[in-house]
Amino acid sequence: MGRVNRTRNGGPAGANLGAVRNHNAALVLGLLRDAGAGGISRLELAERTGLTPQAVSKITARLREAGLAAEAGRRASTGGKPRTVLRLVPEAGHAVGVHLDRDELRVVLADLDGTVVGERRAELDLGAGAPAVLDAVYGAVEGLAAERLGGAAPDDGGLAGVGSLLGVGVALPGPLDHTRGVLHRVTGFPEWDGFPLRDALAARLGVPVVVDKDTNAAALGLAVGKEQGAAGDSFAYLHLGTGLGAGLVIGGSVHRGARTGAGEFGHQVIQLDGPPCECGNRGCVEVLCLRAAARGEVAEAARVLGVAAGNLVGLLDIDVVLLGGRTVAGAPEAYVRGVGEVLEARARREGTPTGGVPVRVAPRGERAVAEGAAQLLLAPLFGRGEA
Repeated sequence: MGRVNRTRNGGPAGANLGAVRNHNAALVLGLLRDAGAGGISRLELAERTGLTPQAVSKITARLREAGLAAEAGRRASTGGKPRTVLRLVPEAGHAVGVHLDRDELRVVLADLDGTVVGERRAELDLGAGAPAVLDAVYGAVEGLAAERLGGAAPDDGGLAGVGSLLGVGVALPGPLDHTRGVLHRVTGFPEWDGFPLRDALAARLGVPVVVDKDTNAAALGLAVGKEQGAAGDSFAYLHLGTGLGAGLVIGGSVHRGARTGAGEFGHQVIQLDGPPCECGNRGCVEVLCLRAAARGEVAEAARVLGVAAGNLVGLLDIDVVLLGGRTVAGAPEAYVRGVGEVLEARARREGTPTGGVPVRVAPRGERAVAEGAAQLLLAPLFGRGEA
């Protein structure tokens, strides 16, 4: 990975080169978003990005022309005339986030600030086949866009040109190839193996589509959203719902691995002679945890999850463990307590001076994956993620 230039205050530095104009615009746009309704002056933008005032003026002029930025008033300065401050225009763009679970479809519409302005939910059978699933996604996205952004999709299909829609992010259980948007053998649904979900949806929707694992999407949303910094620079998001997986944020970025397969947390074997898992192994964390939860043995499910989380903490030395997913949502305090007790006991055995790694329920609840899926489109606009 190449070195990132930094300004004296530690922020990412821009480059006054036409070839990286989009990079610089993303830096400026990100600072506008962070400033909120109060806005930020062009001089402050130049100081924080390391760009020249002339470069900042050109970028902000383009952003204003595109409707992404607007004046937010004037602010007194220490000398000379008051400075004009600029703000982001959140309603200038929207992204759809789709959470394809094994039995449920959740779709949200988020503005540039990441605020959810519309949501739809419906039952879904991921095993019903690609045509049925694509129909369900298209219907939900089209309906939500028409309801919240105005207008309807053309008769020949496709959502290009509908309102301020930038694109659609789709998150679902892995494993999958994030780069190509191709699914692998989704646990329990082998018929999806090799299906080009990104291209199929893009052709149907007529707008850009990004596909990622549910856990990665949620982790991205937590890393770049309004709770940014609350979880630290490195954390693990453990999602226990109809399956079990992990989203890893290391050094502030989602860690997907060389083959985009990182985070297949649920299929680590912790009991060699354990019950068979749908992945083909025996004694996986996922099957042990979900079976205990199904029996109503929440404390045992939390203990198993804690053992697996301890393995992860030992490998990566992360700052925080965040828990999410509908199963956790059913008894959040019990899962936080159970996982925390295992990690605390591990820390005592190892003599860790700071104690166990903190365990918390992830913000946003059961909507975390869908909101994170929207950030698959939004984050790159602000220089916070990858396209």
